[in-house]
Amino acid sequence: MILVTGGTGLVGSHLLFKLAQKNEKLRALYRPTSDLNQVRKIFGYYSEKAEADLLFNRIEWVTADITDVPALNLAFENITEVYHCAALISFDPADERKLRKINIEGTANIVNQCIANKIKKLCYVSSIAALGSTTNGKTIDENSKWNPEEQHNDYAISKYGAEIEVWRGTQEGITAVIVNPGVIIGPGFWNSGSGKIFSKIDKGLKYHFPKVTGFIGVKDVVRSMIALMESSLTNEQFIIISENISFEKVFRETANYMDRPEPTRKLKKWMIALAWVFQKTGSIFGRKRQITKDAIEGLHEETFYSNQKIKEKLNFDFTPISQVLKNTSELYTKDKS
Repeated sequence: MILVTGGTGLVGSHLLFKLAQKNEKLRALYRPTSDLNQVRKIFGYYSEKAEADLLFNRIEWVTADITDVPALNLAFENITEVYHCAALISFDPADERKLRKINIEGTANIVNQCIANKIKKLCYVSSIAALGSTTNGKTIDENSKWNPEEQHNDYAISKYGAEIEVWRGTQEGITAVIVNPGVIIGPGFWNSGSGKIFSKIDKGLKYHFPKVTGFIGVKDVVRSMIALMESSLTNEQFIIISENISFEKVFRETANYMDRPEPTRKLKKWMIALAWVFQKTGSIFGRKRQITKDAIEGLHEETFYSNQKIKEKLNFDFTPISQVLKNTSELYTKDKS
């Protein structure tokens, strides 16, 4: 039986759909506050209602939090493989403890369960945020080293710490693969993460920024995870991105696909800095911060990532981001109507 954590998220819900299509025996974790209907909705994007319901009903849902060890003890009964997708994504400094608790301690709990239950293989979904950097502007690959002396946001630190827990597990007998996706584009979660790109543009987003980074479609993330789990590759790490492109290009193409005005104004550093000041002041009164000081520079950086390793090891091909944006825009428009 396969266990999926984070099954109600963007990656987890798409992963469950593909695994259910393969007629795998599935168990998925969810928290009481999670919305299982969101997963049904994702299934409905890619199949008729009757088939979507049939596939959804193949999943055994278990209420458990990855920080709750007793609940995990029950969830891991008869499990042979694990896809660990659950994580907290936040760039608010106030969430530092939560990030460490969920992303590092939670992953440690999953790894310990994998060791205790002698699972065959673990796939951990990390992030390009957890990768090392380069000092000469060269492309980042799986051999780039994490520099603890550099300034990293709390999310990146927590994902890197989680990777260390996975590598510890490999030293204690489990086999694992780690995937480091870039910015994941996919449908259904329009009010969080990259889904906000579509809802903001629909509402008339006016500003863009030049940051260049790696992007990938959620279906490619899932395909790569399943391919790696079904391969003989073990105890290795893979960057999974389709292309290195700018947010400006992503915004403009999305606007065109949605038949909305393109964002034409470039976001200046002083504008972001001013917003940071207002948010920092607002945080005194309990308002959530989404802009950090280091993010001001980050929105104007160009960082390039290599996807050559997975291409060479698995002969993997990626969907062009233009096609991903087009498909996702169509689903957003369909949802809206």
